[in-house]
Amino acid sequence: MNNYVDLHLHSTFSDGVLTPTELVAGAADLGLRAIALADHDNVDGIPEALAAGRKYGVEIIPAVELSVHWQDQNDLHLLGYAFDHENAALQKALGEFRDFRAGRNQRILANINLRLMAEGRQPLDFMDVSRRAGGTLGRPHIGQALVAGGYVRDMEEAFIRYLVPCNEPKRFFPLAEAISLIHTAGGCSVLAHPPFINVSDNRLSELLDEFIALGLDGLEAHSSGAGNDGIDRYITMARRKNLIVTGGSDFHQPVKGGIVMGAGRGNLKIPYRCVEEIREAVARRVDQQSNDL
Repeated sequence: MNNYVDLHLHSTFSDGVLTPTELVAGAADLGLRAIALADHDNVDGIPEALAAGRKYGVEIIPAVELSVHWQDQNDLHLLGYAFDHENAALQKALGEFRDFRAGRNQRILANINLRLMAEGRQPLDFMDVSRRAGGTLGRPHIGQALVAGGYVRDMEEAFIRYLVPCNEPKRFFPLAEAISLIHTAGGCSVLAHPPFINVSDNRLSELLDEFIALGLDGLEAHSSGAGNDGIDRYITMARRKNLIVTGGSDFHQPVKGGIVMGAGRGNLKIPYRCVEEIREAVARRVDQQSNDL
């Protein structure tokens, strides 16, 4: 076992292709000391991941990736770490989000089927598509069904021909609500993959100040979207603002030339210190809450 971690992985419970157990087994094979299962807007895979962690000797950090918005910034992603995944308020909020998403994906599938029938092709079967999702049904599962049915050659074509033009509006958590939800469940909040926010460093710095005022705890400085220079810049930015530093590959599936668990695009070496910072941030919040009583 090495002293490296990967704190941003996705399973079949959102839009990954490996089960939580398969992810943990893969992490063990790589010698990773700890991982975080951070599925999109749900925590359903965490119990399986925790059980697999005990079996394979890998430390599991309960996590989630929430889709959030702030003013003109839509589809920001907020990571929650080290919370109680059975927290009632968290489960209720995620359940409502899951119900909305299920309806959205049914509408997307209906739109795609109308397009397929207009092309003189057999529509997709909803139950068949649902079986491809171990947890929350998402657009990637519909794309997989399109590939498996021979409608398209690959996922890229599935998105171009069907998933993008047949899309339906998403729902986002207000950022303040998402941060509060994570804190209420006993965890800490981290802004995910800053390179994908597509703003200048100056604007990112301004946004971080605004988010810190809402309770943001950290920044995912180590990410697959950044080169080594970028990672260094994000670490410096986080340190200057007293934010914790985390990191993860955002791994979804093993694919040649794609993102690799624990390594991203080849340059990630995320230290275990990131896990310690998460634990310390959670402990500080507990102490602060005790002092406020």
